[in-house]
Amino acid sequence: MSSTLELNGVIRLHARDNVVVLTKAFGAGERPAGVGAALERLVPSGHKIATTDIAEGRPIIKFGQIIGYASRAVAAGEHIHTHNCLMGAHDQSYHVGEDYRPVDYVPEAERLTFQGYRRADGGAATRNYIALCATVNCSATVVRHIADHFNRTGALDDYPNIDGVIALAHGTGCGMAASGEGYDTLQRVLWGHATHANVGAAIFIGLGCEVMQIGRMRSMFGSKGEERFHGLTIQETGGTRKTIEAGIAAIKALLPAVNAVRREPIPVNELVIGLQCGGSDGFSGVTANPALGAATDMLVRHGGTALLSETPEIYGAEQLLVRRAASQEVGDKLIERIRWWENYTAMNGGSMDNNPSPGNKAGGLTTILEKSLGAAAKGGTLALSDVLLYAERVKKPGFVFMDSPGYDPVSATGQIASGSQIIVFTTGRGSAFGSKPAPTIKLATNSAMYRQLEEDMDLNCGDIIDDGISIEEKGRQIVERIVAVASGEKSKSEALGLGDNEYVPWQLGAVM
Repeated sequence: MSSTLELNGVIRLHARDNVVVLTKAFGAGERPAGVGAALERLVPSGHKIATTDIAEGRPIIKFGQIIGYASRAVAAGEHIHTHNCLMGAHDQSYHVGEDYRPVDYVPEAERLTFQGYRRADGGAATRNYIALCATVNCSATVVRHIADHFNRTGALDDYPNIDGVIALAHGTGCGMAASGEGYDTLQRVLWGHATHANVGAAIFIGLGCEVMQIGRMRSMFGSKGEERFHGLTIQETGGTRKTIEAGIAAIKALLPAVNAVRREPIPVNELVIGLQCGGSDGFSGVTANPALGAATDMLVRHGGTALLSETPEIYGAEQLLVRRAASQEVGDKLIERIRWWENYTAMNGGSMDNNPSPGNKAGGLTTILEKSLGAAAKGGTLALSDVLLYAERVKKPGFVFMDSPGYDPVSATGQIASGSQIIVFTTGRGSAFGSKPAPTIKLATNSAMYRQLEEDMDLNCGDIIDDGISIEEKGRQIVERIVAVASGEKSKSEALGLGDNEYVPWQLGAVM
């Protein structure tokens, strides 16, 4: 993306664009620079103005790409939004690998490090939790009661290297098919969290008669993570109260060993960073997302992995990612996921343009094409090395895509199951989001929201517009924040206690 940053309250993002983005509100009668006509009414900050007359049916261009089509004739100086811009076809000429370029790696001796925990199986952790994994909704109350005993009573005061006991409770695990896409997806989520690097020990707790059986899961995944695997069922243990007591006793026995780890220098090539955006606005694709993309490129050059997700929110930009694919196989996997989503939304009576949300639109976004072009910027510019199913473990380093819905808790849950030790989350409206066992770092897209919600935001990217900070410099600041949080510094969402309710596995298939 090329851009001409702020010129008297206006940004032109690409030479091909027939719109500009306003960086401040303009009132009726005012004439923004480069627009050529006075505005008829107030247009809010983050929204778009036509720079030329656009005939009905003609494409509206932003980021140098089609974001929609004029539903009626639009005059120069007119506000472009949902009242005159509709979803339509986008570029799906998938030239796989056309823009591929190999990664120019930083020499190993010069690579960044963080202070992390080294696991016995070789994994690298940024946090040290004990996880209580409910296999079914029926055991959700039990795992929460056990976690509360340790987190709210001071029972962990003598174990300073343990970040807490987390209850991973969800609303499924039964009333589902015992095989197929939905079952496999939930199983990957459960096992991915139980064996996550940030989890020092895990206890699975089930009811006993559910579809998602603990024993079957153990047999499916073999010995991986076995040294951290423990299990209880309510029916075999003697009921709710006895299972809570047994869970508390089991964790007490685990505490000394889990607490024994110490932080040590670990190269950042062992980090997997989940890339998220939520509550997007008209500045998301201008400030925070491209800055996170610059940080992604830096981390990948240091040998790390960045995981982009939210497949509905790359729709309209997927062709740009396919062109960066490292192989035909990788490109084809992403195209297959796009076709799956087109069919999935149609089958359920929706469309890909059901996203953006009302808040996105209030912030200046109009169609999913526009939102996706901004969202995809989080993935930087380097090669797409792999495409994963939801919650599938990362197998290759570099820039990787994981299929998921655009709903942030579901997407981040999958990214953590895939191995992400940190989530970096951009927001323009101000999302109250956190995650466990991987902490979330939140980036504000604009300074007004940052000032309003400073206790929730870790870094302001609005100064890219306000103060002329470069995308590259902001990317370096993001990497510094990632290294600090990976080394144990609490993110804002951690300090606020967020993350207990954002564990939401993707529920696929019939509920029976």
